[in-house]
Amino acid sequence: MHSNLTAVRYIGPDGAPRLGALSGDVVRDAGPAPAAGFVPSPEGWALIEAAAGEEHALSDVELLHPVQAGKILAIAVNYRAHAEESELDVPAVPVMFAKFPSSLIGSGAPIVVPREETRPDFEGEVAVVIGRRTYRADEASALEAVGGISALNDVSGRRAQLETPLRQFTLGKSFDSFTPMGPGIVHPAGLDLGSLALETTVSGELMQKASTRDLIHSIATLIVYLSAGTTLEPGDVIATGTPSGVGDSRTPPRYLREGDVVEVTVEGVGTLRNPVTLER
Repeated sequence: MHSNLTAVRYIGPDGAPRLGALSGDVVRDAGPAPAAGFVPSPEGWALIEAAAGEEHALSDVELLHPVQAGKILAIAVNYRAHAEESELDVPAVPVMFAKFPSSLIGSGAPIVVPREETRPDFEGEVAVVIGRRTYRADEASALEAVGGISALNDVSGRRAQLETPLRQFTLGKSFDSFTPMGPGIVHPAGLDLGSLALETTVSGELMQKASTRDLIHSIATLIVYLSAGTTLEPGDVIATGTPSGVGDSRTPPRYLREGDVVEVTVEGVGTLRNPVTLER
């Protein structure tokens, strides 16, 4: 398996979703996309590696979020500096919340801020996509569950998230379009999951810069913890947490505005890019 193999899901010339192998700025067609999108199982990667269809310039295709995740398991305060800026204790165990899969969009699609949301924020993250059915993983074998890596923006409506005493994370982070993911899914071979650089910019200004070296709970630890009692299915997504630099913790706060462009870059994966618009 090629170490830089990248799978994308895109709109074909006939308007139907298709899978493709991304190499540089060229997408090579790999056939119709199933309902689940690209699931990074061994069979899924074999299909991408064998892609021999029509080639398209990346700039000419509309990318979709690569996988229709059954579950999005998102991790809060998993970088020490983000815990500090949020005035929260460093958690002894992973803090998980869910995001609705209906909030997924692809690179290039607009983030649409609902009328009611006054504090829309950005959170660049490394996304882990599960490649094999996993239940009660152990630390030694946990990374075998990783089918691929992507970039994800855990867009957060801080008003909705924080206006109740128990902090309704799921609502504030699951509005339509609030989980951009992409541009594709990269095979983990050749990626150092313990040392992936992560950057987030908003309209060209660097807001977040970190590495998975800085994670409080490693990717392996997250898989062990989450799979204890919950089966992780191929195509499920773990959003591993965001580093410091979010807009809500800045002075003054920097919330997303009409016309902004948010870019999340993960080393070896590429850049997820989404414009921002306000609901009319």
